[in-house]
Parts: sequence; structure tokens; C-alpha cells
Amino acid sequence: MAIFEPANVPHHWRPSALAAGPFAGLQGGAVAGLLTAEIEALADQRSWGTAIASSAWFLRPTPMADLRTQMTVLAEGGRVSVIDNTLWASGETQPCATVRVTLSRERAVEIPGFAETAPATIDPTRFPPRTIKAAHGQPWFMDAMEARAGDGIAWFRLDHAIIEGAGPLSSVLGPADWTHGIARPFQNVVADPNPNLTVQLFRKPQGGWVGIGAQTRWRPAGGLGTGGGVLFDLQGEIGRVSMSVVLMPFPKAAPAKAAAMPI
Repeated sequence: MAIFEPANVPHHWRPSALAAGPFAGLQGGAVAGLLTAEIEALADQRSWGTAIASSAWFLRPTPMADLRTQMTVLAEGGRVSVIDNTLWASGETQPCATVRVTLSRERAVEIPGFAETAPATIDPTRFPPRTIKAAHGQPWFMDAMEARAGDGIAWFRLDHAIIEGAGPLSSVLGPADWTHGIARPFQNVVADPNPNLTVQLFRKPQGGWVGIGAQTRWRPAGGLGTGGGVLFDLQGEIGRVSMSVVLMPFPKAAPAKAAAMPI
């Protein structure tokens, strides 16, 4: 079962319960994954190449409702293409989120004197699995993946496709969206939504596991922060993730924040 299933009209999607966030609405990583996956699914047909970067902006909460998307080609042809994809809840005029995806046609290039780093030997399954529940107690995006952590890296394996035909970059965005919570400096004190998410890859991930070596920097006096880190697969580094963080105190009697994933 895919996390988003196509509706009867092209570019219309129906989210499953596994797309939910920890509170109301959909998880940002699931939304960014949908928008990026839709572009990746067209990449071969349009000769855009491989998706190497995705920058998402979460403009307002995305409801658990039927959704529609619209792509805009900003640059196409040559070695690099840049495509925007924007999402609305069906029947609404204000967009919920948008992504800008950069794609590149790969070329075989030998750089004199440069040697590739030898692949690492990594086995996330030697660490115990982590189960993280949402505040609402219902299925959510974390239930769509296996999570483990150890040796300073949080590991995730997405067990469901974002959409049928999704490419490798979209499968990284969901795990990467947890980055600012993995190394959260305070627990159950403030809400820390990320209004954006950027992932850049320098090679395609191999296998299903995505690891994050996360760092966060918060400035409580200003209510701002950043999250970022190095992304891994089982052979070593694959890229980077970064996002802004907006800090908001919990209102009184608010439900407990979904647990962070310490590494």
C-alpha cells in the first residue's frame, strides 16, 4: 500500500492514515515526499535525469483530505532541469506546500587523482528498534517506517512507497524531516515545527536504510533554530539535510509532544 493513492483525476491524491503527523494534519516529510515523488515519476519520460535536490516550503497545515497538485517547469533541457510542484487541499485556493526539485543528467566523468571513499560496513539492525507514538494515539507517518539508532546515527527504513513509481530522493525526505527532532535540546517544553526542508544528494541511496547524523542549534530567546545533518546509506554518506525551526511554547494542557529519537 502506498502512503498516497491516486484519485480518479490526474494530479489528485488521497492520503492514507500513514501520512498523518503527530497532531492534526499531515506530516511535512510525507507532503514533501509526495510532491517530489510526482516529479521523479515523470523524470525518465521527460528526460530530466536524476533528482539531486529538493527544497520544500510548508505554507500552512495540510489536512487529511483529498489533495491536488500542479507542476511548473522552470528550466528544462541541457544537463539541469528545475521543476516546481505545489499542493492544495481539494476545493481550497490557498496552497499548503510547494517544492522545487533540481534534476541532473549524470555523466561519466573521471577526475584525475581522485579516489572514491571505500564503502563502509554498517548494520542498523544490531541496534534495537524504536517505537514512537503520535500525540493523537492513531496511526501516523512514523508507523510507515522502521526506526533504530546507535553510534550517533538515527536510522530509518520506509516500509511503504510514497506513491507508485516514486524515486530515491522522495524516499529520503520522510526520514530527513525528523532531523530537527533527533537532537532536540529540550523535551516536551516547546513545539518546534520546521517551515522548510532541503535535501541534497550527491549519489543515489542504495538499499532501504537512510541514516541521519543530526545537529540542532536553538536560540530560545529569539524563538528560532536550525536543524541539519549528514545523510547516509549502508555504504556511507549520500548527502545533506537542513531546515529552519520555529520555537513555540506549548499552551497549557497541551498533549505531550511526540518523543524525540535520541541517538
